Amino acid sequence: MNTTAERSGWARFWDHGRWWKALILAVGYLAIYEPASLLMAPFLPFIGNADSTSYVLVLIVIPVLIGGLVLVGFGATVRWLRSTFERQPTRGRGWMWIAIVVVLLFNLLRFASIDYSAAGVDWVATWLLAGLVIGFSEELLTRGYVVRIMRSSGNSEVAVGLVSAALFALLHGSNLFTGQALGPTLLQMVYTFFFGFCMYLALRVTRTIVAPILLHASTDPSIFMQGTHPVTGGLTSLAQLGNIAVVLVGVVLLIVFLISERRTRHHDQTVLSHSVRVS
Repeated sequence: MNTTAERSGWARFWDHGRWWKALILAVGYLAIYEPASLLMAPFLPFIGNADSTSYVLVLIVIPVLIGGLVLVGFGATVRWLRSTFERQPTRGRGWMWIAIVVVLLFNLLRFASIDYSAAGVDWVATWLLAGLVIGFSEELLTRGYVVRIMRSSGNSEVAVGLVSAALFALLHGSNLFTGQALGPTLLQMVYTFFFGFCMYLALRVTRTIVAPILLHASTDPSIFMQGTHPVTGGLTSLAQLGNIAVVLVGVVLLIVFLISERRTRHHDQTVLSHSVRVS
C-alpha cells in the first residue's frame, strides 16, 4: 500500500475529506453530464419520441456513460477504485435490510406490470442498459466516493448517510435547469433523498457497493418502462405506489437510524470513559 508521502498532491487533497469536497465532486459530475446531455440535443429530430430506443440510448445512456467513465478515471487517479469495490469496514444492522426489501419489492411489482409486447424487446433492452449505466455511475459517485470522502475526515455515520442522500437529491434537482417545473422537481428531490438514504443503508448492511448499484440499476428502468407501457389492472396500481412507499419507509428508517446511531455513540463514549478510569 502506498504511504501518504508517496501519493500525489492531487490524491492527498481528496484523501483528506471534507463535506465541501464531496459537493465539489457532485457538482463536477453534473458539469460533465449536463453538457454531454445538451450535446445530444441536435440529434432530437432524428431519434424519435421519448419512448423510442434511440431516444433512450442517445439522451440517457450516452451522457450518463460519459459521466461514469470520467468518475472511473477520477477514481483511478486517486487510487480509490479497488477499495471502493472491496468489502466495506462499517457494519450495518439487521433492520437496514428493510430498505432493500421495500425497494426490491416495488421494482419487481413494476417489472411484473409492464406491457412487454407493446414496449418491444429493443426498447426494454436499452432501458436495462440505461439502468446499469445509471446505477453504476450515480452509486459510484454518491455511495462510493462521497461516502469515502465523508468517512476519511472522521464524520459520524449520520453525517455520511445524510450527505450522501442529500447530494444524490441535488443531482436530480438539476432537472430544474433543464426545463422541468419547480413542483415536480421538488417532489423528485424528496423521493431521491429517501431513495438515496435507502441505498446508503443497503451499502451498510451488505458492506458492498454492488448492492446499491444493482438495486439502483433495477429501479430506474422499472419506473420508466412501467410508466410508459403499463398493463391494466390492480397490480399496476399497487406498483405505482412504489415512490410513496420508499419515502414513507425512508422517513421511518431515518428516524430509527438517528436513534440507533445516537445510542451507539453514547455506548462508545461510556465504554471509552470507563476504560480511561480503569487505566
